Amino acid sequence: MKLNKIAIAAAFVSASVAFTGCNMYGKFKMPEDSALGQEYAKAVKEEVDSTTFGNLKWQQVFTDPTLVDLIYQALDNNKDLKNAKLNVDIAHAQLLGAKLSYLPSLAFTPNGAGAKYASNSFSWTYQLPLAASWEIDVFGKILNSKRGAAASYQMSMDYQQAVRSQIIGAVANTYYSLAAVESQLALSRNTAELWKQNVKTMKDFKEAGRVTEAAVVQSEAQYYSILASITDLETQLDAVNNTMSLLMNVMPQKWVVSPNASLEAPEILREAIPMKELAARPDVRAAEQSLAVAYYTTAGARSAFYPSLNITANGGFTNLLGSFIKNPGDWFIQLAGSLTAPLFSRGANIARLKAAKAQQQQALNNFEYTIMSASAEVSDALTAYQKNIEKSAYLAQQVEKLQASVDITEELLHYGTAYTTYLEVLTAQQSLLQSQLSVISCDRARAAAVINLYQSLGGGR
Repeated sequence: MKLNKIAIAAAFVSASVAFTGCNMYGKFKMPEDSALGQEYAKAVKEEVDSTTFGNLKWQQVFTDPTLVDLIYQALDNNKDLKNAKLNVDIAHAQLLGAKLSYLPSLAFTPNGAGAKYASNSFSWTYQLPLAASWEIDVFGKILNSKRGAAASYQMSMDYQQAVRSQIIGAVANTYYSLAAVESQLALSRNTAELWKQNVKTMKDFKEAGRVTEAAVVQSEAQYYSILASITDLETQLDAVNNTMSLLMNVMPQKWVVSPNASLEAPEILREAIPMKELAARPDVRAAEQSLAVAYYTTAGARSAFYPSLNITANGGFTNLLGSFIKNPGDWFIQLAGSLTAPLFSRGANIARLKAAKAQQQQALNNFEYTIMSASAEVSDALTAYQKNIEKSAYLAQQVEKLQASVDITEELLHYGTAYTTYLEVLTAQQSLLQSQLSVISCDRARAAAVINLYQSLGGGR
């Protein structure tokens, strides 16, 4: 008889599994109707090349000792990274709770009571029971909950890596911004001193009758223009210093950075990045795990349509046996099983499943968009890096020619030839200053492109 019952139960479970298919029990896989997802799934199986730019450790990319110290300080102190680490701890605790759901729950509930009727004496009863309850996961409710928690845990770790990468990139960008502004300030202050001498020279030339009052006024106007631009640079320098202070999680202060600090990157000749390198980005991996969480949520919603099987056991010591009070008491044990099938909640289960499917589609859309966005970011960074290299070469030639122009016009003016005027000298000097400032800005943009390219390839390990 017992064998027949076991066979019937086994047949029932097998039929249920066959009926529901693998959607409640299978592990997450990329949807077959997503071409981008299938390409990604193939890419993640390929061997990772540790020598590619995005897979280099950040210490191999940023070698400036001062910058290295600042990055370490930011990684130790930054609040955003600390919160990301706490999110990992939270997800780990939730995963542990999901795993423990497989174990029985135990409860110790001692109780006692006394009663007196008419002239009878008090009669005391007591129980010292230990209750155990265990849900057998026939239809994958607990399984999907555990797998979803595991995906959430992995997603929180990917998010932490994304925050880490952003912090490293932000510190490096701010560092080279400080260097650029310091360099522009040094150039502008030096130019201001030269123009101050130039004003004096123009006044001497006027006394000698070689230039008019207009030349003196123009030289003074240009001198004050340079002084005004210096105040803008000083304001910008203060703002960048404050940005660095926030990244370091300290009160605002000044940071000493060499104006000559520069960043060089290895030569990158590729025009496109393969999918396996995009798959290394933490935000892409986090989007994949978010899709997995949505998948297991949908699987759990399907499980809600089927019965839950619970086994309970009670045992302990009591003096209340049946309707009699026995002193001393005795041991007792009770076993029970229950099968709970949803009947009137089917409408709610249908709605829950529809919502879960819609959320799963949203997660897929977000995942595909994250990959496309990652590809666009890499393309932008590659183009910016390559074009800034070209631009830097052109600007260097421009500075060389403008410096020669300034030298020639100043010499001609000094010797009082008829072939030049003070306006030509003024124009040449203004153009030279703007070109020199452009060189500094271009070098800063090239450094930013290197940092953005490294970050967009998932760098920051």
